[in-house]
Formats: sequence, structure tokens, C-alpha cells
Amino acid sequence: MTDLSAELRERIENTIRFLSVDAVERAGSGHPGAPMGLARVAFEIWDQHLRFDPSDPQWPLRDRFVLSNGHASMLLYALLHLYGYDLSLDDLTRFRKLGSKTPGHPEYGDTPGVEVTTGPLGQGFANGVGMALAARMTRARFGGSGGPGGHFVYGICGDGDLMEGISSEAASLAGHLGLGNLVYVYDDNQVTIDGPTSLSFSEDVAKRFEAYGWHVLRAAGDDLQAVRNALEAAKTETGRPSLIVSRTTIGYGSPNRGGKSKAHGEALGAEEVKLTKQALGWPLQPEFLIPEDVSAYLSERIAAKKTAAAEANAALDAWRSAHGDKADAWDAGRENRLPADLSAILAAGLDGVDNPTRKHGTVVLERLLEVAPYLVGGSADLAGSAAPPILKGKGIVGPGAADGEDPFAGVNIHFGVREHAMGAVANGIALDGTFRPYCGTFLIFSDYMRPSIRLAALMGIDTVFVFTHDSIFLGEDGPTHQPVEHLDSLRAIPNLTVFRPADGIETALSWAWIVRHTGGPGLLALSRQTLQALERTAPFELEDVWKGAYTVQDSDEAPKVVLAATGSEVRLACDAAQKLRAEGVPARVVSVPCLSLLLEQAADYRRSLFPAGVPVVAVEAGRGQSLQVLAGTDGLIYGIDSFGKSAPFADLAAHFGFTPDQLATRVLTHVRNASN
Repeated sequence: MTDLSAELRERIENTIRFLSVDAVERAGSGHPGAPMGLARVAFEIWDQHLRFDPSDPQWPLRDRFVLSNGHASMLLYALLHLYGYDLSLDDLTRFRKLGSKTPGHPEYGDTPGVEVTTGPLGQGFANGVGMALAARMTRARFGGSGGPGGHFVYGICGDGDLMEGISSEAASLAGHLGLGNLVYVYDDNQVTIDGPTSLSFSEDVAKRFEAYGWHVLRAAGDDLQAVRNALEAAKTETGRPSLIVSRTTIGYGSPNRGGKSKAHGEALGAEEVKLTKQALGWPLQPEFLIPEDVSAYLSERIAAKKTAAAEANAALDAWRSAHGDKADAWDAGRENRLPADLSAILAAGLDGVDNPTRKHGTVVLERLLEVAPYLVGGSADLAGSAAPPILKGKGIVGPGAADGEDPFAGVNIHFGVREHAMGAVANGIALDGTFRPYCGTFLIFSDYMRPSIRLAALMGIDTVFVFTHDSIFLGEDGPTHQPVEHLDSLRAIPNLTVFRPADGIETALSWAWIVRHTGGPGLLALSRQTLQALERTAPFELEDVWKGAYTVQDSDEAPKVVLAATGSEVRLACDAAQKLRAEGVPARVVSVPCLSLLLEQAADYRRSLFPAGVPVVAVEAGRGQSLQVLAGTDGLIYGIDSFGKSAPFADLAAHFGFTPDQLATRVLTHVRNASN
């Protein structure tokens, strides 16, 4: 341990406390209480345990730090500034201001050193599980003396995190997998916004985590030796994740706010700041004070951290020299390397093949793993009936691994019935940077995952969400399992690219676009029922799918109506168009596998699909309101404005009007009315 006097330690801890207090006071809003109570614990983690290089925030060998109770963001910002990250004192003074590097909650990509966006409570906790899993998988595939994957994930979580259901799901999975490289400190301050936790929370958290298979320790937040011993013990426990239950005092040092809910989510106020500084022996002025001896000590520690990083990099170079193939494979994952002819590889032989798009998805994913082995993932206990499936010959992650195999060397992850945690754990894997994660379940259960999907889009990370049973046509399971409004609601999330492919070719090209794309998640909505392959009579190239929409079939004459359809309804539109032509109504069919990509195309291209003055009928076995942008005010949304029913899918098609005859009749009426 670094030699540090009790007096200097106290000044460093108070520096962290009062940088937080002053920033919140300057902003007029924020959460000062948790940083004040956690200063000792957080400083010990950062100073004595966390491996990082502030000059290289994305250094792949770094330990990760997750502040799951993200409202305590000034704790993290203070530490980042003090330890030399590109976060100036001026940035701290601009806490919560427009365009600052110090937003109200930590935002990935906005602030150097922030590993994950932690706003919704429990999300960061689950992301940390994913990061720890990714590290274990990296070590299993590529590790060795000096190799990658040996890093730890340290985190802090609070009562709110552990009340949220997602943390229970994620903790259960972490214990099952035995993630011994994961260490969380539970800030047991017994206070929430509304008052003491006893109002709503009386469980024994330690016993809960012991039941999950965690290594549980206790260390009062003001007992340095206890905190130090607990962190050391957690680090040496390699077979279980560790939870350190740490009783702290929210608003530590505040005479009138300490230990009270008022310390949680509002500035202390000028008078209470004065009293608190006096109580802790801190100068009233200047604000944002960093004493010289504190700066001197931290400068030495920054230099030591950089020296340790340089030594680790030298060991990594030696590993590269000794393990060239492994090093190249590791680099390929981190660089998202893909063959130039990926589209052709994935689409080969799928033209003209009738299958559910979920089965096409399995074929495509198997091919993809051959050229991009850094993809990993699984489903929420639905591998037998939904995509993504368990891929044969690719190994199981966790206790299901074959005898003699490293339990973290496989591709297939059994997430169990934990949809919300599955999404957040997958996001954590993406944030780690080596693997490209995919995960999936039925589309209806995207409701359970929506916060994780939204955060993937907000962070701009490359998680792949694969949903099947994408419409009422899954059949007999009934309206509880039949998505109706889900495609619209998912398309509404900024920076989420939603594909609903119509056949094998579109499925292959959707996957190809998603894995080539970086900077945001992709989503696939795939069918349970078999779909007839499209007969593309209009000119077509594979990459037309990436335009978001293209003409599948056209008439010899100028169209009098355009049928724009997605997924399983594209073939329906083709059959209806044939009937319309027999009635003397030339009809064009446009497949729209990805609405957002279509809206990014040049106006001339969109007009070539949807000529001015020609009515558009948008067809989707769901609400379809997001397609109104194509239909316009004079067009028709041919969708479903109710929940589904329990029946065989053919009966549902007739009941809801999704047969060629019913669609053609309705379109014919619409066209004739439009022309009058």
C-alpha cells in the first residue's frame, strides 16, 4: 500500500467531498450526499486498486469502474479530475450546464473516463456484470502471461440500484457464472429520496447476495482498515463475485443534513455549506479548493499509474510476439474486421428459399460466426424456439461448458429468463470492446428490455437485438404474446436501426448492415411462420436492402398505387398487387425492411419509389403508425388497431384482413375514392 498519512488522506477525502459540494452548489441542483459519504471508499478503490492510464481512457487493459448510482456523478467527476483525466477544474464548475463534460448523470462518450451511462438505477450494476463477463471471455480466448482479459470491474451501487429488479436478474446471473473479477461496494446509507429506506426496503441484502452465490463482506465506510481488508479479500476471491456491504453516512460532515434524505437530491444551501466546511475543518474559500499537498500526492500517483500501465503494455507486447494468432484474433474483434464480400457470403443460396426469417437468421448467424468469431450471445431461455439459437460446435459459456473446456471460452450464453438483465449485460459486453454481443427473445418481451435498448442507442454502442415472433401470426399463444405496437415504439428510439426483413435475402443483408455499422445498436424483427421467398421482378442488387426500401415488383404501366410493406406482409402485398392488376389497377410493391435507412436517402430516391400524386398503402401486421410518413395524409395505413387473438395464424390472417383478397379489395376502394 502507498504510504499516506492520516492527515493527508483526510484532506484528499475532503477535497473529493467539497469539489462535489461546491459543484452542486454552483449548479443549484444535484446530489451532494452520496459523494460526501462515499469519499473514503471511492478514494481507496481508485488509489490502491484501480488500474488505469488517464492519458489513455480507452486503454484495453484498464480496470473498469462503474458508478451505478449515477446521481452521485460528482464523486466520479472529482476523481477523474484529481487523477489526471481530461476533465478540467473549469469543467467541474460547469456541472450540469449545457454542453459541459459534467452532465447530471455520467454519460458514456461525453466525459473521458466514464465507462458507462448510469442514469436509470440498476442499469450500471447489470452493465458491470457484462463487462466482467467480457473480461473472463477475453482471458479464456486470448489470455496468457501478459495477455488481455485480466482486468477487474469495480463498482459502487446504492439502495435504489438494489431495489430495481434488473439488479436481481444480473446478480443472479453473475453468481451463477462465478464472475470473480467483479467487485461491488453497496452504499448502505439507509436513505432514499422519500426518507429512510425502512419506508419501503427491509430485506437483508447480504443474505440475498449470498443466496445468489456471491462472496459477501461488510466494511463500515468510515473504517479505513475494514474497507481495505474487504477490498483485498474481494480481489483474492476468484470464483465468486464480491459484494462489500458498506454502511456510510449520506451527507457526511453536514451538521443538519448528514444522514437525512435532504442530503440526497438537492444542494446543501450556502449556510449549510459553510457549517459543513467548518465542521470538517475546511477553508470557506476558495471554492473548488485542491490543497497543494493533495495535488502533489496525486501527481505522484498519476505517474505511478502510468508507469504500471507502461509495464503492462510491455508485457502485452511480449504476449503478442509469443501468440501472434491470438493477438491477431483479439485485434480483429476490437477493430470489427469483416470481409469485403460479407453480403455475398451471408446471402449465398438463400434466394428462393421458403423459411421463417428466424430460421434464415440462424443460417446467417452461423455463417457470420465463421468470418467474425468475436460475436457472442444467446437468448432468454428461448434458444429452441427463437433466434438467436444455440450454435452447434461453438461452446457454452458458464457451467454448461463441456468437460475439460474453459467455461468462458464459448460463444453461446444462456441468459435464462432474465430479459432486462440480458439486454444490459449484452451492453456491458459491448462496452468492454472485444466482443460484439447479440441477444434476443420474442418481440413482445422487448417491453422488458426497453430501458436497456434505449441506453444502447443513447450510448451509441453496437449491441445486436434479435427478436422473433414479430407479429400476431405467432398464433395460438394469443394477445399476451402477439406484438402490435412494438415496431412503432422501437422505431421511435433515436439511433436504433430496426430491420424487419421479408425473406432470406433481406435477413442476410440486414445482418450484414448491422455488423458493419458502428455507433449504435441494430435490431432484427423476425417471423415465426414460414414466409415464401420474394420474387423480385424489378431490378435489384443486394445492397438495395441498405437503402431501407426498394421496388420488389412493378407493373408495365405507371403505378396507380404503391403498396409499401414490411416483413411477412411484403409477400402479401405482392399477391394483392397481382389481383389489383387484374382489376386494371397497376400496382407497385415496395419492400421497406428498414424505415430509418429509407428516410436517410436522398429525396430523389424516395420519389422514385413513391411518385408524387400516387396513393400509398402501407401494410404491416401491427399498428403501423410509423409508416404514416410514407402514406402521407392521403394514403392508407393497413394495419391492426386492436390486440391480437388466440388462434392458428391462418385464421388470424382472415380475421384481421391480412389475405390477398381482403387487402386488394380495401386498396381498390381506397384508390377509387382517391380518384373521385
